[in-house]
Amino acid sequence: MSEKIHCLIIGSGPAGYTAAIYAARANLTPVLYEGMLPGGQLTATTDIENFPGYPDGVSGMQMMDDLRRQAERFGAEIRYGSVTSVNFAAAPYIVVIDNETELVAHTVIIATGASAKYLGLPDEQKYAGSGVSACAVCDGFFYRNRVVAVVGGGDTACEEAIYLAGLAKKVYMIVRKNYLRASTIMQERVMRHEKIEILFETETLGLTGDGVVQGVDVVQHKETPMETKQHLEIDGFFLAIGHKPNSEVFKNWLATDEVGYIKTLNGTPKTAVEGVFAAGDVADSNYRQAVTAAASGCKAAIEAEKYLTQKRICNA
Repeated sequence: MSEKIHCLIIGSGPAGYTAAIYAARANLTPVLYEGMLPGGQLTATTDIENFPGYPDGVSGMQMMDDLRRQAERFGAEIRYGSVTSVNFAAAPYIVVIDNETELVAHTVIIATGASAKYLGLPDEQKYAGSGVSACAVCDGFFYRNRVVAVVGGGDTACEEAIYLAGLAKKVYMIVRKNYLRASTIMQERVMRHEKIEILFETETLGLTGDGVVQGVDVVQHKETPMETKQHLEIDGFFLAIGHKPNSEVFKNWLATDEVGYIKTLNGTPKTAVEGVFAAGDVADSNYRQAVTAAASGCKAAIEAEKYLTQKRICNA
């Protein structure tokens, strides 16, 4: 027999845990499944200094543990497991965990986040949290008056480079093609910025350093007569080649944009499927910050409470 749940939360980053806090306080008896990475992307971040309430900063792991314990304090049930299939054809909705456990949920809050795209170099994992980052806004503060490199040639890479140039001493942009894919205005901004040096037709070979990133090896004009290899001394290596929303399992039922971000209605966490909500980075291609994810988790839980009350499913 399938287990029936009033409010099912899928994902355990700031959006998921915040949704669980609000849903539990509203007596929705929420059940949250943490997924394959409990705590989400922030658990790989060493120090967070831009989340309200932590004046001295906090590690990503500690902050996620704080949010988790807060959700549990109010009665949220947190479980380990990943969603492998869903059926949103009619309410209540069927959600399968790890290909074996079937749940029937009256409301579903999707907070599965997004994963940064990486180059696939072993060094990226070796120096994760020790000089390698996929978020300039999150980690740029630690590189004030230092030298950093940004990989990518699109709008995101240009935005990251400009942001970092306001903090760092110098910014290298490592661009695989011989041109920038960014909008004209963003191209002009990086090209005229005195702290930014663009390395076109350049690819990353590897990172170096004793425990932390201290340099990057690159190759220019690869596999051409002009091929040259170069070592750059840097303190930080920022990836800006895009994010992939963790929305694949929901795509047969929910509308997504061309990248895969779940579409929501009129600035709310509501999807086109009544009673199904999306919060955090899985639906946010723009901000991708812990504080905005937490805010959207709050909104999703409030909307779930309204839905359940209107349907007279629980005494919220």
